[in-house]
Amino acid sequence: MAFDTKVSLQGISAAEQEAPLRRAPTLYLIIFFKLAKGLLAVFLASVLYFQPATQLPTEYEQLMGRPIVKQTFHYLRIHPENKFFTRLAMKIADVTDAGVRDAAIGALLWSLFPLTEGIGLLFRVKWAGWLAIVESAFFVPVEIYKLLEDVSWFMIGVTVINIFIVWYLYSNRERLFHQHHHHHRPEV
Repeated sequence: MAFDTKVSLQGISAAEQEAPLRRAPTLYLIIFFKLAKGLLAVFLASVLYFQPATQLPTEYEQLMGRPIVKQTFHYLRIHPENKFFTRLAMKIADVTDAGVRDAAIGALLWSLFPLTEGIGLLFRVKWAGWLAIVESAFFVPVEIYKLLEDVSWFMIGVTVINIFIVWYLYSNRERLFHQHHHHHRPEV
């Protein structure tokens, strides 16, 4: 009996010695970024899924002509007639209903990555931290390649954000994702 009490007291004192997780405003910003990216992809997927392909070119032109889009592009210094948007307009004109559905399903499946990362980071799950590091690091070379093809402030911003996410999460992984281990009482 005395041995059981001593073991359980040692377990309590060891648990008390573990440092509680501190607040991490930068982590919360990354979580917000990941969740917003995932929810935006879900929104895009749901809009695309119910969109007939014949209306896409007209709606794309209307979207690009809206004052808020023009102001946002002007503010971000994105030229709406650059290669990316020209190619996008050509692809939209050639898309079929099946292609729209495939794009919607692809966007929905892709949204699972940032949503899983964001929720996992919110609960400070170690594997979610590694998933966010690997996923963000994976896209850095792709983004740099795209920047070499066509420089835009938007792509520079996305690349810098992903590099920052990789650096921050990797540098602070021990502090951010410290796992609390539960001490079990050995059976005697």
